[in-house]
Amino acid sequence: MAGSTHTVSNQPEPLTGYDVYGTDRALTEAVERHLDPDLLDEARAGLSALGRSAGSAQLQEWAAQANEVPPRLRTYDRYGHRIDEVEFHPAWHRLLGKGVAAGLTSAWGRPGGHVRRAAAFLVWTQVEAGTCCPLSMTHAAVPALRAEPDLAAEWEPRLASRIYDRELRPARLKAGALFGMAMTEKQGGSDVRANTTVARPLAEDGEYELTGHKWFCSAPMSDGFLVLAQAPGGLTCFLVPRVLEDGTRNPFLLQRLKDKLGNRSNASAEVEFAGTWARRVGEEGRGVATVIGMVAATRLDCVLGSAGLMRQAVAQAVHHCSYREAFGARLVDKPLMRNVLADLAVESEAATALGMRLAAAYDDGGEEERALLRLAVPAAKYWVTKRCTPVVVEAAECLGGNGYVEESGLPRLVRESPLNSIWEGAGNVQALDVVRALRREPRALDAYLVEIGRTRGADHRLDAAAKGLLTELGDLEGVEGRARRLAERLALVLQGSLLVRYAPAEVADAFCGARLGGDGGAAFGTLPSTRALAGVVERARPVA
Repeated sequence: MAGSTHTVSNQPEPLTGYDVYGTDRALTEAVERHLDPDLLDEARAGLSALGRSAGSAQLQEWAAQANEVPPRLRTYDRYGHRIDEVEFHPAWHRLLGKGVAAGLTSAWGRPGGHVRRAAAFLVWTQVEAGTCCPLSMTHAAVPALRAEPDLAAEWEPRLASRIYDRELRPARLKAGALFGMAMTEKQGGSDVRANTTVARPLAEDGEYELTGHKWFCSAPMSDGFLVLAQAPGGLTCFLVPRVLEDGTRNPFLLQRLKDKLGNRSNASAEVEFAGTWARRVGEEGRGVATVIGMVAATRLDCVLGSAGLMRQAVAQAVHHCSYREAFGARLVDKPLMRNVLADLAVESEAATALGMRLAAAYDDGGEEERALLRLAVPAAKYWVTKRCTPVVVEAAECLGGNGYVEESGLPRLVRESPLNSIWEGAGNVQALDVVRALRREPRALDAYLVEIGRTRGADHRLDAAAKGLLTELGDLEGVEGRARRLAERLALVLQGSLLVRYAPAEVADAFCGARLGGDGGAAFGTLPSTRALAGVVERARPVA
């Protein structure tokens, strides 16, 4: 062709047209082991359908569009009426609708519901993590609402619905509803007891009027919100509907949308309450105790979301290196690149195994499993979310300069990667929650020790790490200054135990050697170089 200066070669095809779920062996195996056999066929079919949709070029295009055109605040309509609405790109609504239809808000009370939803959530994060915020809030609102049985009976069917109804109208007229939350204020942040928003009782039946502000309101386009405010009896939880029963807008004044580093398709707002009608949820003065179930559920979603981001980053890196050639061979066959990819794959699998194990504990619902969750959720939230960013950044580097270009999709993953560590209680909050569980709930530690004790004697490095952890747990004096170290060790030993029990020997060996035995460096790609690493990388390869 006249004027042509080059031909395109040695460029991998985009990773599209594949089953995000079915090609993730760590995830599919976790579902197989944690679900009742009678539920497996239905679960496989649903998750594979979602996985194929998630891996399609169409949904990847929608995800890019939703991020390129972020939400816009519309405070007034054309006639000057205050409306406080958020306008999204149509692609956002299409994606959110698919997430609702996939059952990402309907786990409670469903056999195997939490394991199935956790797997779907991990898959869906790999499409567009911004939509996961309202899906997570809606799912997590259920345990808080159950503090008021009448409210739960009214709202749960709407939240569990698989119909996405985007219109702002009274909830009783909608086929499905979404929930957000507004907890923190500018002067307090995670210290919610410093909140100043005031709740004034209106009647004996739990109606109140709110006056004040919230510095972060998640998913402000939702139909209802859980809010903390100071009632006469102390800090209390409230349900704030967006639209009142008569069709009028509840005073819910959106001041601005946050201009965030990542998660740009999703709206986060500052909101003012001025005579805002609310219903009390739980007893006055028991606000933190009421919302703790919601907080625990959203923290597990942070673990699952980070595991999903890691998996997608690793899948992109392995896919690229499986086709890209340099210096006479495919990158994946180069010993040093293979080491990097294997190290990343091991970290990704450990995150998936831990997140799915905790989801299974929710399904079990027994006393011992609830105790395990009390300690393991904050430890997992602390550690897995912190590992996400270095994994994603290293995976982007595997693509070279291509990984720094927006079209590759990796920059969006990089911007998203710190979010789950910051939201729902940052690192120090999680580490201190671990300490609180150890001090106040001895059954939590007992349940944890039973769990890791199932692999005693299976790996000497895991045994040594567990012994060292017990020594550290024996001295809780002055523990606050080393709370992060303790949370990290709790998470690592639990991950090692799960991999030794369930993962292929080469994966468990690499993890225990590098993460527990000291036979690895501070950067990825510093595993002992063995032939087994090729199998670790092959296990992580997405089949396109």
